[in-house]
Amino acid sequence: MPLAVLKKDLRKSIRTVLSRLPEATIASQTSAAVKTLLSMPEYKAAKRISVYLSMPSGEVSTIGIVHDALKQGKRVFVPYTYKLTAPKDGQPKSIMDMLELKSLDDYEKFQPDGWGIPTPSESSLSSRANVFGGIGITEGETSKHASEESGLDLIVMPGMAFDSNFGRLGHGKGFYDYFLQRCRDASQMPFCVGLSLTEQFLPPTQSVPLDATDYSLDALVLGNGDLRRAGK
Repeated sequence: MPLAVLKKDLRKSIRTVLSRLPEATIASQTSAAVKTLLSMPEYKAAKRISVYLSMPSGEVSTIGIVHDALKQGKRVFVPYTYKLTAPKDGQPKSIMDMLELKSLDDYEKFQPDGWGIPTPSESSLSSRANVFGGIGITEGETSKHASEESGLDLIVMPGMAFDSNFGRLGHGKGFYDYFLQRCRDASQMPFCVGLSLTEQFLPPTQSVPLDATDYSLDALVLGNGDLRRAGK
């Protein structure tokens, strides 16, 4: 069966499971997962982190991580997706940049996008630092402004499904995989940790269907508070 079909079928089955999860269950798992993440030495040492901003339901909420990171004085960057003005050969039509979240007050001004994800306004983009060293969206340019003050130490990643081999299934847009490719091309590869509700974690007999463009995680935090590390 083609890989794309396998991924589509897995997303569909996981989506069905998540749609039946009580909000209280997600809240309880969020509390356990966030507590574990905040105790990780990689998180504590990180000065520049990227955190996905969570959907209203169906995944571990990250608002507690955002609050803590800003309180600890870390520089926090959040995803922003957009269509490229003039995609080059090998580039997708739409990409994701990581732009700086300046404060909790800044976060409160974000408006939900079509997924219900808090998103910065277009008018604010030109004043936000991006992780590759410049200001505003990159239009796919990664190393133009790269410096010692660019890059990420840690990236907290969402996903539809995860497995015991640290494979991750996204929502099918390829935003994170292409972003990580750009990080690697700029020699700025961050430590990648996924957050997974227990219902998103596949049994040992099952794995996420991956291809050559998919990136694996360095660590995975589960909704029961368990921390799993690659290579251990």
